[in-house]
Amino acid sequence: MLSLPSTSSSSSVSQLHQTLFLPFLPQRLLLKSSRWQKSSSEKFQFSTLRCGLARVKDPPSPTPDTLIREPHKYFDQVMVTVRAGDGGHGAVLNMPTPKAPSKSQGRYDKGKTRKRVSFKRDFDGSLILPMGGHGGDIVIYVDEGRDTLLEFHKKSRFSAKRGGNVDAMSILTSHLSNGSAGPSLRIPVPPGTVVKHKRGKFLADLARPGDEILVARGGQGGISLLEMPDHKKKKMMSMTSNVMRDESDKVLLLGQPGEEVSLQLILRVVADVGLVGLPNAGKSTLLAATTLAKPDIADYPFTTLMPNLGRLDGDPSLGAGEYSSEATLADLPGLIEGAHLGKGLGRNFLRHLRRTRLLVHVVDAAADDPVNDYRTVKEELRMYNPDYLERPSIVVLNKIDIPEALDKLPYLKEEIMRIGSDDLSGQVDVNSQDTLQSLSSSNMEQKDNISSEISDKARRIKEIEEYPRPTAVVGVSVLKGTNINEMLKEIRAALCKCSDTNEVLNM
Repeated sequence: MLSLPSTSSSSSVSQLHQTLFLPFLPQRLLLKSSRWQKSSSEKFQFSTLRCGLARVKDPPSPTPDTLIREPHKYFDQVMVTVRAGDGGHGAVLNMPTPKAPSKSQGRYDKGKTRKRVSFKRDFDGSLILPMGGHGGDIVIYVDEGRDTLLEFHKKSRFSAKRGGNVDAMSILTSHLSNGSAGPSLRIPVPPGTVVKHKRGKFLADLARPGDEILVARGGQGGISLLEMPDHKKKKMMSMTSNVMRDESDKVLLLGQPGEEVSLQLILRVVADVGLVGLPNAGKSTLLAATTLAKPDIADYPFTTLMPNLGRLDGDPSLGAGEYSSEATLADLPGLIEGAHLGKGLGRNFLRHLRRTRLLVHVVDAAADDPVNDYRTVKEELRMYNPDYLERPSIVVLNKIDIPEALDKLPYLKEEIMRIGSDDLSGQVDVNSQDTLQSLSSSNMEQKDNISSEISDKARRIKEIEEYPRPTAVVGVSVLKGTNINEMLKEIRAALCKCSDTNEVLNM
């Protein structure tokens, strides 16, 4: 902290100097308290100034015991370091020395001795000298058999093999070949993995099977050089430029190092429908009842720690289109009030809703205040990402097999349908330009109106009542199997409507 002189005099060339030059003082500079007498009536007092740079330490890597005890904290985010292979080295070669014919050779043998040795040549007649092998690249690809990033906490550094050196005995022959290329190292990740640089630069979103990205390139192999007497260099230079002029050229023999980068891997599950709600609302039971997934379910209160995925069968009424109407459901951990402040499991797992097209709010109809529970979950979603509330949603009132819940079911449906607005113009994605691009060039005025409307909505924070209301409210008993088919019908209809909307926007 810097104390400016406490004086009312005009001042101040010295103060100006302190203001201008203090930012350029060395790092650990200590200015001892001192007094400087400008005149007999003016005194300036300076305070001690200590400058230092603080470095933010990376969080420690989790231990194997921690990964077993708390996998939900580490399954969807990790830092890894990858290093591609170095290039192989070239070689210093000499031209073969022709053998003089011996006196014991016959006429036929002498003809064979005078035969010219053939070397590998390029299309322009220049000599082709062998090179060191290319270092192995590093590729990250999608593996459908994986669903977490936990294993990367156990091994966070990956290195590819280097390229092979030129296998030579210092003599240039036509049988010499390049060094063997290092094999590429392929690292599997689960679908939905986002790859970023450590500093935050986005690289790729590996969402579908077959997606892959080259994250580190292997080093280029070194070249080979010809070594020969000075009187022959000029003639050889017309055949190839790879002639060693002096010892400093030997640096060209060395293969280049492979790239080394630090990457951040973030998992966002790939799902069409996201199940959200308070803990113990019945989300896992609903997933198990409608798909072949087997999440942890018990007869005592507890909450899911990691998202579970299940595959919902298509609509049988569509005939041949049944398989195209299949959808993936994601059961997320329960939200509680204050999750945006870090209470409970927090809200970081809400990133897994990023890819969903439909949200299904599972509400315990037998709770003390189901309407308030529904509002609590919507508020936490709004605090995390307001765009989530712009998506179509369905409310499932669970546990209507309990008489108290069944009696107040009509009241709950009416109250929940009151929360929201029928104005669908708010569903325009602020970050998307599909709507603007779909307009023809003749409607420039309409484009400007929509642009100003989107910017106004981006600046204004909307309340829960201003977001679209749910498309349907269904009362079910997942445990007893009551109204399951009606719920599935509403989910499939909402997904079909989402697909039709996307097709219109992309026209």
